[in-house]
Amino acid sequence: MALYIPSPPVSGFHVGPLLVHVYALMYLAGIAAAIVITRRRWRAAGGDPDLVGDVALWGVPAGIIGGRVYFDITTPMDIPHVWYGVFAVWGGGLGIWGAIAVAAPVGAWRVRRRGGDVALFMDAVAPALLVAQGIGRIGNYFNKELFGGPTHLPWGLAIPVAYRPPGYAAYSTFQPTFAYELIWDVALAAALVWLGHHRWIRPPGLFALYVAGYSAFRIFEESLRVDSSEYFLGLRLNMYIAAALTLAGAAWFIAIQRRRRSAGPGREPGNRAAGAAPGSPVAPAPARDPGQL
Repeated sequence: MALYIPSPPVSGFHVGPLLVHVYALMYLAGIAAAIVITRRRWRAAGGDPDLVGDVALWGVPAGIIGGRVYFDITTPMDIPHVWYGVFAVWGGGLGIWGAIAVAAPVGAWRVRRRGGDVALFMDAVAPALLVAQGIGRIGNYFNKELFGGPTHLPWGLAIPVAYRPPGYAAYSTFQPTFAYELIWDVALAAALVWLGHHRWIRPPGLFALYVAGYSAFRIFEESLRVDSSEYFLGLRLNMYIAAALTLAGAAWFIAIQRRRRSAGPGREPGNRAAGAAPGSPVAPAPARDPGQL
């Protein structure tokens, strides 16, 4: 008897007249986990943990907008054919690269406005973003989406006929690429925490490794996926974006680590300068390694 992972029979549940999508719940759980992790890491770095809530208040909506715009531009064929289709994030359809592209500058603006060190904050949030992305992939499982090509592996995912892409109706089990990404996200998050704890990485080096490491995995993942995508020269559009970001992230990391140290080790992670006035938004605290949890 062939082994396989069954698809969930439902993608949501009703609370009175309201349909609650598991996809949305997973994203909310991911956001909550990211906030908790970042607060702990930012406190360990000597920063004010309340700053994390302020950044999330602005950064999360910005990320949702950016992620949806990216999805609408890169996969227009998957936009629901209703007047609100371009906004229907509850049914799936958020591009992580679009989310980060918009949320990062918004978050940096809030950190800078509160007198925080943007580079150190980026390192504090990098592993938390990976955990959030991994949790969000569970929502893809319930939506029966983002799977790869047919497989007979014992962990193949059974996909109902209605959810199979054109040309794949005769196949029943597929590569659970969203699960592969979940595992990679958690493993990479743990690696970044370990590096921050055991190696001196000049900020925002951990964030640069996050960009490079996540994007490198997406090259592999995109080579397996069979869902809707724009193609260019026979390759999925996201394959090119992943390759470009892998190189950019790696080059950014190397440039950061080679940069001559311009500030002493006593610089405050929670403030622009040590010894900030008592009335400043974030009180001075001893600098610590943001890689520690």
